[in-house]
Amino acid sequence: MLPIIACSVIALAIIGERLWMLRVRRVVPRHLVARVWTWIRDQQLDNVHIHSLRTGSPMGRILAAGLVNRHHEREIMLEAIQDTGRHAALELERYLNTLGTIAAITPLLGLLGTVIGMIKVFSVITTQGVGDPGVLAGGISEALITTAAGLTVAIPSLMFYRYFRGKVDMLVVRMEEEAMKMVEVMQGEREADTDFQEPA
Repeated sequence: MLPIIACSVIALAIIGERLWMLRVRRVVPRHLVARVWTWIRDQQLDNVHIHSLRTGSPMGRILAAGLVNRHHEREIMLEAIQDTGRHAALELERYLNTLGTIAAITPLLGLLGTVIGMIKVFSVITTQGVGDPGVLAGGISEALITTAAGLTVAIPSLMFYRYFRGKVDMLVVRMEEEAMKMVEVMQGEREADTDFQEPA
């Protein structure tokens, strides 16, 4: 039971931390690309703006990587954005492997506890016989508690693991779309449409 309890505490900590860190408005702030385009259009883009962009959010870090290389060719900008995007994606996936591991091993820990408990029950049968059903029933129920505990930890851990994986994929796609939009407008390959404007 102690390893299962430890896994449950770790899983709860990871779930809480990821729920906070993977909020859409934190990762992909609304109208961020429009704000960058306003800076460029008004010729206000400088190192101070780029620094604030880089430290503000994962999306801002990706945009800042492209803006630092804005005077180079399109391929250089895209390469810088992709490199930074890979690091941002890894940051979004932080602790998810641990959560997936907990979801996988806690049922096995529960099963192990049940097997050990059944071994103890059979050792009691060997020494005392089957004359007292209450002792046997208590030992069996105690053994099965570990399996129930393992499943109780594993099921929500697996659900949140899948949920976070899907959310990370969605956020990465949105960051890629916004970064490509910025590059294409800066390179004159598309017009800044109404979705790209800073709201009033």
